Amino acid sequence: MAIVVTDSNFQQEVLEADIPVMVDFWAEWCMPCKMVEPVVDEIEHDYEGKLKVCRLNVDEAGQTASQYQIMSIPTLAIFKNGKLVDMVIGALPKDVIVEKINPHIE
Repeated sequence: MAIVVTDSNFQQEVLEADIPVMVDFWAEWCMPCKMVEPVVDEIEHDYEGKLKVCRLNVDEAGQTASQYQIMSIPTLAIFKNGKLVDMVIGALPKDVIVEKINPHIE
């Protein structure tokens, strides 16, 4: 199960992580977010130990969403060494998301 991140634990869980992190920016009312959730779960399972997967509800953590200029959801943001390195916007197929992740995995 993906780690729930908020404004208060984002620094610790995402920016200070020792492996790359994918953050799923989502909201309860967002249907495309619900469509991409099973894909995010699959990716979390496939990359266990190599990629940390977190979920951030934009309605509950607006400060962080705003800081990273999240305008559309779902947005899957990839962080490495405390920096945003890539993102995927929209409910895209798993292979498209994996293409964005792979260059950042050791």
